[in-house]
Amino acid sequence: MIRLPAPLQRLATRLDDLAPAILPTLARLSFVGILLVYYWNSAGTKLGDGVFGVFSPSFGAYAQIFPETMEAISYDVSELGLFHWAVVVAGTVAEYVLPLLILLGLLTRLAALGMIGFVFVQSWVDIHGHGLGADDIGAWFDGNASALILDQRAFWVLALLILVLRGAGPISLDRLVFRAAPTAA
Repeated sequence: MIRLPAPLQRLATRLDDLAPAILPTLARLSFVGILLVYYWNSAGTKLGDGVFGVFSPSFGAYAQIFPETMEAISYDVSELGLFHWAVVVAGTVAEYVLPLLILLGLLTRLAALGMIGFVFVQSWVDIHGHGLGADDIGAWFDGNASALILDQRAFWVLALLILVLRGAGPISLDRLVFRAAPTAA
């Protein structure tokens, strides 16, 4: 086995010690800096009129989430049922609440897991519902890093997986709330 020179070994050890604090903090910062406004803007397009617009989704909300169904019913929203309404409302609420929880570092592991599920559903709808082609879906190891689904969303999921596995990091409400909470004996 090859041993690193002592200064490099000390540096590697120090980086190992810092990683549990730095990685989740940077993963949260990256998520918030890149995707928070993206998801909030997306949720905003789904709101109906008024203060309780989340409970009366816009026409566009149904068209975004159920494109094939909307086409099949000639875009007549009155033909949709409770299931469609519940999915649209839940998706809209998730686009607001899950990124907010990650921003605050509150219930971060659960919120990140929810966002991973959201990204997979979003990708499925984009591919199957909106008919994204091979160029948009992409392929790994193809030398093109700009594909919407496999390239970009793989990094989204990676950042979220760091949060699922490592938690929110030291600058978070999770740390404040759960470190202060009494533990069971």
